[in-house]
Amino acid sequence: MDPGSIVRRDHLDSLLMESRDRMANLGLFAAAGVVWVLVALVTTTRDPRIDPTAGYVGALLIGLAFGLTVAPLFWLGVFARHRRIAYRGDWTRALRRGGWVAVVTAVFVILRLQQAFVPAIALLILALVFIAEATLSVER
Repeated sequence: MDPGSIVRRDHLDSLLMESRDRMANLGLFAAAGVVWVLVALVTTTRDPRIDPTAGYVGALLIGLAFGLTVAPLFWLGVFARHRRIAYRGDWTRALRRGGWVAVVTAVFVILRLQQAFVPAIALLILALVFIAEATLSVER
């Protein structure tokens, strides 16, 4: 085989993840772990029927826990799809999507606590979130 015909790997393709990205992922997963421990503490020690604020605190903690858990997963998914290249705006998009997950989860739990959860309302909320995210994530 001719040495000039050897196909070289793309020079932008990184074999390692940047340390700042690794630390951001680990930090978000660690924060999610702490919040999940708080969720377990609230759900096992407080009754929302006796203490009405326990339900809202639990809903906010569950939403935050889900948001912190999925935000690095969103970034890692895009990082893998881009062949291990981190582009500008990937973290912003991942954190925004994690925020959407946190808000929607908290709203669903609160609706369930108020016994007002209806699948039609849930589908409307999800459709609004998908439309908003599609609008914000458009490549310019």
